[in-house]
Parts: sequence; structure tokens; C-alpha cells
Amino acid sequence: FLGLAVSTVWSFGPSAEVADSSRLVFELPRARKKEPSPPRARVSMVGFVPALQQRVLAMGFVKNNQLLHGFLAHPAGPFTIFFWAPTFKWAISLSNIADLQRPVEKISTAQQVAVTATGVIWSRYSMVITPVNWNLFSVNIFMAVTGFIQLYRKFTAPAAAPEAQK
Repeated sequence: FLGLAVSTVWSFGPSAEVADSSRLVFELPRARKKEPSPPRARVSMVGFVPALQQRVLAMGFVKNNQLLHGFLAHPAGPFTIFFWAPTFKWAISLSNIADLQRPVEKISTAQQVAVTATGVIWSRYSMVITPVNWNLFSVNIFMAVTGFIQLYRKFTAPAAAPEAQK
């Protein structure tokens, strides 16, 4: 199985159109058979979200409000995962803010290093992708800052006094 996975290479299917990226079809090369295989039917996966987006964008108050229309029609807008993933990621940053009330001894260094590193790495990534995702950028900057604050608290806190021996 592993040898098969390593040796397989993705290639463009014969009907792929490079000009229209939404119609790219990727296929694994098939094993060579002695007889030609029958043509496969191509299935188009059209979801309800694009249709819903078009209906919302066609509403009168959305059409007349350029700011709202631009937000809803944006490639990283609320009709895409590129909006919702960073939006839910805010929960991590908000829980990190709540952890500011926690005693320093209970702060996990490994967790805060991971939160800080994630924030730094993904904030850079959010600036190099197209379209630039400002929601992703802001949540990751916030994650990096809150993680750094927690690490600062952890390493600058005075050492806990050892308990009195009995």
C-alpha cells in the first residue's frame, strides 16, 4: 500500500481546462489494462451555498449597500470556509484571555508555545495567500500576542516558595 501511495502521481485529466480553475479535474493515473476501460461519468458537485449566496446578493438592501455587498461577495466572506474557520479560532484567543486570571503555576508552557508559534506562522501565511484573509490575520496576531503574554507571565513570575516541611 505504501509503495502504491508513493509511486502515484497526480495529473490533469484529459478534459481539464486550465483557464477555468473551478473546472480543474484531478485524476490518479489508472493501471494499464489490456482492454480499454469504459468512459466514466463526470459528476459536478454543485452545492447549495453558491445558490444561497446569489439569492442573498440579489436582495434589495444588500444590492444598495456597497459595504455589505462587498463583504458578502468577498472570496473569503461568510459564504466560504475561509471566513468561518478564523471566526471560530477566536475562541482560542478568548480562552487565552480568560486564562490571564489563572495562577502562573497552572499555565502550560508547551501549550502557550504552540499558541504563540501558530499565531506567528499563520499570520504570515494569511498575508501571502490570495485573497488576503484579514480575519485570519487578525485572529493569529491576537493568538501570538496572548500566547506571548502568557509565556512572559510564566517566565517572569517569582518562583513559588516551597511548602514548609513537617
